[in-house]
Amino acid sequence: MTGTLERLAAEGVAPWLDDLSRERLAGGGLSRLVSEQGVVGITSNPTIFDKAIGSGERYDAQIAECARRGLGVAETARLLTAYDVRWACDVLRGVHESTGGRDGRVSVEVDPRVAGDAEATLAEARALWWLVDRPNLFVKIPATREGLGAISAALAEGISVNVTLIFSLDRYDQVVDAFLAGMEEARSAGHDLTSMASVASFFVSRMDTETDNRLDKTGSSQAQALRGRAALANARLAYQHFETARDGGRWRALESAGMRPQRPLWASTGVKDPSYDDTRYVVGLVAPDVVNTMPEATLRAVEDHGDIRGDTVHGSYAESEQILDDLEVAGVSYHDVVTTLEEEGIRKFADSWRDLSGTLERELRTGAPRSASGRRGGPDTP
Repeated sequence: MTGTLERLAAEGVAPWLDDLSRERLAGGGLSRLVSEQGVVGITSNPTIFDKAIGSGERYDAQIAECARRGLGVAETARLLTAYDVRWACDVLRGVHESTGGRDGRVSVEVDPRVAGDAEATLAEARALWWLVDRPNLFVKIPATREGLGAISAALAEGISVNVTLIFSLDRYDQVVDAFLAGMEEARSAGHDLTSMASVASFFVSRMDTETDNRLDKTGSSQAQALRGRAALANARLAYQHFETARDGGRWRALESAGMRPQRPLWASTGVKDPSYDDTRYVVGLVAPDVVNTMPEATLRAVEDHGDIRGDTVHGSYAESEQILDDLEVAGVSYHDVVTTLEEEGIRKFADSWRDLSGTLERELRTGAPRSASGRRGGPDTP
């Protein structure tokens, strides 16, 4: 591990990579990031797989075999993604074992098109858990209102869950409650809590993108002074909520039974505005017991010039609350922003899934995979 990332880890931040592809696996890139850069986890999502399958030729032989077997689009997509996730789990198995199951996790998301259906989401989570069949898997379930019940139910069955697409503090509180309810049921069912894990993925940079766009429309100097301040404030207050929950009686009772803490995970940590420092959503969110999943460009930037100056979360709560209050005064509704971001996040992942399905449908129909150069790119990864 290099000096900067080592300092980050020493502060309690687990560096994960927000990317996965057959090229990265087969070419040894993931193994090198684990052994040389200290990457201890992987996150993926439909956008990542859409780009990976659509831009690489390493999937062509398997797609052709699926066509020969007469498989449908959904089954082909699941087989291809599960193959990559299983492979990544094996690459990270040593990390999983050396950290006692804390890290070395690989995340794969349920079909986002069923995010509004709790029963379908749970069925997807079960299918992925069975299909990948690795102890260091995380099944990603979106933190929609309907997803909360699926989160509890999946945990109750012993499935480790990455709760994703969290934007609001109120929704995060609901996620924590769903986590505790699921772990209480898992304990009652006799599951070994020490073998399970969960993270709560708070999306960061998109908060600034949405609020900055709204602030720019007001044109006031007060609004301009608030640009780029919402995302860190929101995430820091989420950490305060994490600490409050961890001090509660339900959490403590489960920890005494072997439960691991559901760590906050900072997602969407690549900057969208090029005028911002490219490490801001890493160095500005340093605190114990968190995960930061980064695109490779952000990981490299942190390694190269990240200023890890210790804990940057504790002591910021009053200022963070004031920033959110000031946004309201400036005419930017927090509730409307986070609601918009949740709906947009689900829609973009569903669009990526449909793009991927469309590509696979054409290839399965012809049985002759096209050249990667003919594939258009998918939307930006949130």
